[in-house]
Amino acid sequence: MLKLSALTKRYDTGDLALNQVDLEIPDAQVLALIGPSGAGKSTLIRCVNRLVEPTSGSATLNDINLTKLSSRGLRKSRRKMGMIFQEYALVERLTVMENVLSGRLGYVGFWRSYFRKFPKDDIKEAFRLLDRVGLLEMADKRADELSGGQRQRVGICRALIQNPDLLLVDEPTASLDPKTSRQIMRLINELCSERGLTAIINIHDVLLAQMFAQRIVGLANGEVVYDGKPEGLTPEVLTQIYGEEDWTATIEKVDEEDEEE
Repeated sequence: MLKLSALTKRYDTGDLALNQVDLEIPDAQVLALIGPSGAGKSTLIRCVNRLVEPTSGSATLNDINLTKLSSRGLRKSRRKMGMIFQEYALVERLTVMENVLSGRLGYVGFWRSYFRKFPKDDIKEAFRLLDRVGLLEMADKRADELSGGQRQRVGICRALIQNPDLLLVDEPTASLDPKTSRQIMRLINELCSERGLTAIINIHDVLLAQMFAQRIVGLANGEVVYDGKPEGLTPEVLTQIYGEEDWTATIEKVDEEDEEE
């Protein structure tokens, strides 16, 4: 379980990005974070793995208070937190296989990683993951030869090869076309179900959040203004999260997509 208690982040500029956020996310739950730009979604994800240092409050994963860990302890705990980035964060000149295996850097020694001498079991698992996401034949291709959807699948494999307990996913579909966006969200959902993984997905697309998340948390001005099921996102709730707008078409579109499925 991941538990956030009064998690707060105030930047040096004085901007309050997160304000006393309390959340409990049980094992194997896929949660979508929605909200306008600047609402604190990316900051929340990065405070969990301390890519951004919280100002106050705590983040606890499986009874370990992440906010109190030393540098050494944090490195160890980060092994159990897979991160999937909006811009993929791949090393362009390396192959697909090498990028996937980079997810094991926290487990192998410096010289083994420097010379890319990974254990046979890690290589076997990398092949298995690439096969699972439909990229087995791309293993020896350079990352800069891939499409956006393929790059995101490599990023997913890199996160999963860590054998994490928690996936932190930051805008996984922002640079993708609608069809590929669905495929990526469906894949993340299926993999979480297969592995019993907890996931927090920061996503702008309300429709995708409703289609693929079990729970939705809406942020506005760094505070939780909605926490509930996807079907609870009424026009009134969306107005509370994003501001005044005619949300009827969005709700109708979700209903139509559900019927198609």
